[in-house]
Amino acid sequence: MRFIAAAALTLALAACGQPGGDAKNDAPPAAKAAAVQEYTPEQNAAAIAALPAPLNTANYENGRRVFAQCRSCHVVAANGRNGVGPNLHGVIGTTTGGHAPGFNYSPAMRNANLTWDFATLDRYLERPMAVIPGGRMAFVGLRNPDDRRDVIAYIAVESQR
Repeated sequence: MRFIAAAALTLALAACGQPGGDAKNDAPPAAKAAAVQEYTPEQNAAAIAALPAPLNTANYENGRRVFAQCRSCHVVAANGRNGVGPNLHGVIGTTTGGHAPGFNYSPAMRNANLTWDFATLDRYLERPMAVIPGGRMAFVGLRNPDDRRDVIAYIAVESQR
């Protein structure tokens, strides 16, 4: 009886091994790394400089660091998947509650009828619940105006990639 239980456990554990037939997982590490485009600090600075004021004075690296707080819920990636929050790729210039297809926006977000321009994003990132009461974003906000400018510029640059 113990032999049968041990054999069944061995088979069950073997089934939990590496997934098979997934080309993405089968790719060598170098190929996976090559799929992610890396940009130089100079390229990032040029992309920031091309943005409209006041975003053109932002610090890309600080925006990337500040956005790390957002990554548990959001991505900024072309064809990226929605998570707890919507994919923010291309969000600037769109209206609230309709940017990310398939995302389940709160009624408050859907009905806010705001355009995600710099001024609105700046106010929203400072105090989300004050701008859209009843929204679901569980984030207290960014108090530092430079951090808000930098993260908005980071989203703008990454949305062009």
